Amino acid sequence: MSSEAFATLPVSEPTMNAIKDMGFQYMTQIQARAIPPLLEGKDVLGAARTGSGKTLAFLVPALELLFHIRFTPRNGTGVIVICPTRELAIQTHAVAKDLLKYHSQTLGLVIGGSARRGEAERIAKGVNLLVATPGRLLDHLQNTKGFIYKNLKCLIIDEADRILEANFEEEMKQIIKILPKVRQTALFSATQTKKVEDLARLSFQTTPVYIDVDDGRRRVTNEGLQQGYCVVPSANRFILLYSFLKRNLSKKVMVFFSSCNSVKFHSELLKYIQIDCHDIHGKQKQQKRTSTFFDFCKAEKGILLCTDVAARGLDIPAVDWIVQYDPPDEPKEYIHRVGRTARGEGAKGNALLFLIPEELQFLKYLKAAKVPVKEYEFDQKKLANVQSHLEKLVANNYYLNKSAKDAYRSYILAYNSHSMKDIFNVHRLDLQAVAASFCFTSPPKVNLNIDSNASKFRKKTRKVEGNSRHGFSDSNPYGKNKAEDGDIRQFVRY
Repeated sequence: MSSEAFATLPVSEPTMNAIKDMGFQYMTQIQARAIPPLLEGKDVLGAARTGSGKTLAFLVPALELLFHIRFTPRNGTGVIVICPTRELAIQTHAVAKDLLKYHSQTLGLVIGGSARRGEAERIAKGVNLLVATPGRLLDHLQNTKGFIYKNLKCLIIDEADRILEANFEEEMKQIIKILPKVRQTALFSATQTKKVEDLARLSFQTTPVYIDVDDGRRRVTNEGLQQGYCVVPSANRFILLYSFLKRNLSKKVMVFFSSCNSVKFHSELLKYIQIDCHDIHGKQKQQKRTSTFFDFCKAEKGILLCTDVAARGLDIPAVDWIVQYDPPDEPKEYIHRVGRTARGEGAKGNALLFLIPEELQFLKYLKAAKVPVKEYEFDQKKLANVQSHLEKLVANNYYLNKSAKDAYRSYILAYNSHSMKDIFNVHRLDLQAVAASFCFTSPPKVNLNIDSNASKFRKKTRKVEGNSRHGFSDSNPYGKNKAEDGDIRQFVRY
């Protein structure tokens, strides 16, 4: 936290009153350094980690700009804020709504999954400050009659690295091409990649003020964050997770998985064994994701199972534990995930990373990325003795069994698509142990068309070894090649 108070800012009375109502007194580092140049009309390129307070850093100057030029609905849209995910857009919209409490300017939200016609009608009436996701914004720019964007004064791109990671590069290029060139621009990103630099070159018409509040930090994660890892055999992964959650029912916990199917199965399984939890993943309808997100935000305790869709930008208050049940794709993703806790100045939180023995080399990459982690040891004798009960539950429940198979398959496909294949090598997985973690007594028969693009492309099924598919059969559940081939890998590409 900086020593500079919001009261020192040269902002209008309506804005200052709204800030007071929101309970903010002192600015964070990014706010103290970004708000003044933005108020002066300068372009800003900001490097700030999640949880640093950058939402207010760009919204306060944006609202001041609209206020001072007396922007009205008939002028159309004066400020556009682009966010990488629907959830972050919803949250940014909520903060903007609080800031606009004493202003007359209008506010709008356009995101995928919402009713497009209603959005178009509101845009045509005049939305002064528009919060959007890239795909839906481009759709409205190209197709919505009555969308007045010729008077745009400011473009704000939040979590630019995340936008590009989500493959919105082409949409962003088209959006920037369509929007007026004479405008103020602010671009914020937690990491500075080549793609972010390319987007910055396209976005800025003048040389921006560069602000890096993380420069010189000895660690890249939040200061109040206690981080650890545990080494657990594949077969015991779920039992350890179950035991951990049982001991932390009074806490607020987020658990990250590698696939939507895994979130779905583990949510169903935990509810069957009397552990209530929320879940968010990409296959849910937007309304469901939004209501779940806000329910968890308001809760003082609870468990949220999620994929990385929830890992960036979302400000969920007072999260006690971040559990990375499935490994992140790279250290950068680890940092994004743990950014959900110990947010803001002086906040505290804990993070726990599950690793199987074969994955321990990941720690050296975390160390190189300035992420301090220590080992949390656990007594295997104290783990809940529920494996046989869970196996019977999954075996005897058709829907849970199907969900478990889908999750098992998705876990292996996600593992195969891992970018750090020197550590996360699918061919080194013990499938019997992996199956046990999904509550199977033996590896289930599922279609595992393992190749380098298995998670993206479904190749045509080819018959091998008689009528079995992909080498999987009752006699060969691991899909191994015949012994005479001399290849004993668990997965073989035919």
